[in-house]
Amino acid sequence: MNYAQLVVAVTDYTENTVPTANMNTFITQAEQRIYNTVQFPPLRKNVTGTTTSGNKYLSCPDDFLATYSMAVIDATGAYEYLLNKDVNFIRQAYPTPTDTATPKYYALFGPSVSGVTISNELSFILGPTPDAGYSVELHYYYYPESIVTASTTWLGDNFDTVLLYGTLVEAYTYMKGETDMLALYDGKYKEALALAQRLGDGLERSDAYRSGQFRVPPLAPNNGVR
Repeated sequence: MNYAQLVVAVTDYTENTVPTANMNTFITQAEQRIYNTVQFPPLRKNVTGTTTSGNKYLSCPDDFLATYSMAVIDATGAYEYLLNKDVNFIRQAYPTPTDTATPKYYALFGPSVSGVTISNELSFILGPTPDAGYSVELHYYYYPESIVTASTTWLGDNFDTVLLYGTLVEAYTYMKGETDMLALYDGKYKEALALAQRLGDGLERSDAYRSGQFRVPPLAPNNGVR
């Protein structure tokens, strides 16, 4: 299902036409709810950067939301995965910024501040302070481009049911629709979301070799009892 098909479907289901700007808001709100409930692989992104010797801060990507993993790569190409800690842990463990070595820990430091200006860009703090320019590989969670601007997305192509009913819930709430129909759409959304979780948080995180084949226990006989 692409953007145009989604808009037509929502309009037909609700038997109501809303301004394009409102429709786009309903869709993006639904996407945000879904992406914060199910961790699909397309929500992951991988980037590389470089530390600066003597500088314990590292900028986050502009679209960064949360970290999956961070690793420093030494001159031999060996990966050393950093442990996530609080800023206060790093400050306490490495109180002197001039004490440098290969980083072992990282924390989300917060927005960058220049004078009285606070930037929306987040940054990491590393501990200890890097003693060289290490390559850094960051796997992180982000919102992929919305179907509103991309026209087609992984979610629309592979799990349009949850996107459709999620948008219907947002749209029908705005329209102040009948309670029973809103409950119906919400129920359908939750059913679709459960199936999406089975895929994103279940099947895509396992295989038959490691986890065994998926099995449903057979029903026990009732021995004639009704």
